[in-house]
Amino acid sequence: MNIPFSPPDITDVEIEEVIAALKSGWITTGPKTKEFERQITEYCGSAKTVCLSAATTALEMTLRVLGIGKGDEVIVPAYTYTASCSVICHVGATPVMIDSQTDREEMDYSKMAEAITEKTKAIIPVDIAGILCDYDKIYEVIEAKKDLFSPSNEIQEAFNRIIVVADSAHGFGAVQNGRKSGTLADFTCFSFHAVKNLTTAEGGAVTWRSHDGIDDEKLYKDYQIYSLHGQTKDALEKTQKGSWEYDILIPAYKCNMTDIQAGIGLGQLKRYDSLLKRRHEIIEKYENAFKDTRVVVPKHTGEDHISSGHLYLARLEGISLEERNEIIIKMEERGISTNVHYKPLPLLTAYRNLGFDIKDYPNAYHLFENEISLPIYSTLSDDEVEYIAKNLLEIFDYFEDMLDEPLYFDVKIDYVVLHAMFIAATPLHELEDDSNCKIVDVESTIEQFEVLEPINFFRLLVYISKFRTVYNSNLTIFIPG
Repeated sequence: MNIPFSPPDITDVEIEEVIAALKSGWITTGPKTKEFERQITEYCGSAKTVCLSAATTALEMTLRVLGIGKGDEVIVPAYTYTASCSVICHVGATPVMIDSQTDREEMDYSKMAEAITEKTKAIIPVDIAGILCDYDKIYEVIEAKKDLFSPSNEIQEAFNRIIVVADSAHGFGAVQNGRKSGTLADFTCFSFHAVKNLTTAEGGAVTWRSHDGIDDEKLYKDYQIYSLHGQTKDALEKTQKGSWEYDILIPAYKCNMTDIQAGIGLGQLKRYDSLLKRRHEIIEKYENAFKDTRVVVPKHTGEDHISSGHLYLARLEGISLEERNEIIIKMEERGISTNVHYKPLPLLTAYRNLGFDIKDYPNAYHLFENEISLPIYSTLSDDEVEYIAKNLLEIFDYFEDMLDEPLYFDVKIDYVVLHAMFIAATPLHELEDDSNCKIVDVESTIEQFEVLEPINFFRLLVYISKFRTVYNSNLTIFIPG
């Protein structure tokens, strides 16, 4: 078999919508985009929607409409894609990263609460895999910290608290407590990228719920101005008789959606309920396949929630980062494309350069190091799902056997020396737990420990690889000859 990771599901329904747009003579932002916005609003049950070029631009335009910028702080999880955080940097604000919970990617809300200051203007929760965050808890924390909020413009005064801007790039159609994504946060940003459940090839949208003191029509107009050069009229408005004249209110941006893209989206929306249904059928098959194994699966459904089923993040208990990468290669050799979601932001050069250190986000790293995203999309067949699960378990069993079998040597390993190239040496407690070693602390950048009895040498090598990956340091083993 040859199973791709996430191809789009395009049928004649979408193709006919695109052809209609092409034949209409109007292919940029126009009637189809406006209709797509209306249908998204109706689907979500929100107040108003603006379609834009991406979820990233939807997030950034929202921060700009809210007047968030230099001197402000915005809270964001460390476990997410860069777009959730880069937009904070774009507007000149300061990102404040929060570690994950121990057992899922969602922010640790106690740490989120501790991070709130007088400078905090917004929180960007991320609905990874389409599993919605605990918005009740987020608002509970915000309400408890309300006295710290210091508004700096009229729209912030209307909220009079920290504003929640959801990165629900994965979450279109997800439900929590009977409410769809789009109505849980103050503002919700969706992605319609090619790999998303609902695609427009490239594209995104922001939708919001009504709030006292805020004019939804004015807010819609503000988004239009920010996303089209600061211009007071879009191209469609300018075609009306005698309506050519316009003004530029601010030197703004260009990130509108076209009618060709909206045509794809309108076709997708017609079929969306069936697309979601199929994803959840696949999720159920994965859950049954991995039952009573060491593959930890995400909770896509519960009494009070159902996800959009966008990603299937599997975690392999006891597997290191190096092994995870080997498993991905072996899956590819069997014709199965997998992925990883996500590399925590502090591991990326851009955010390391801003001063973030992965050592401050141990939960995020732990969740990342053994995560594998399995294919999940509406055109995936039952036979392909079975093939994916069967092969993952076979490959995982091979690595488990390697880890569980101790390897004995004729010579005793006397000591291991860590050369700390960029950091001071860190006590190797994890290795001590795994390999019956005694650590000898020394006051230098080198640590030595004596092996008291034969150990699982394969696990030791795995630890070496892991240490090198995380700390960018070398581990050297000396075996007397």
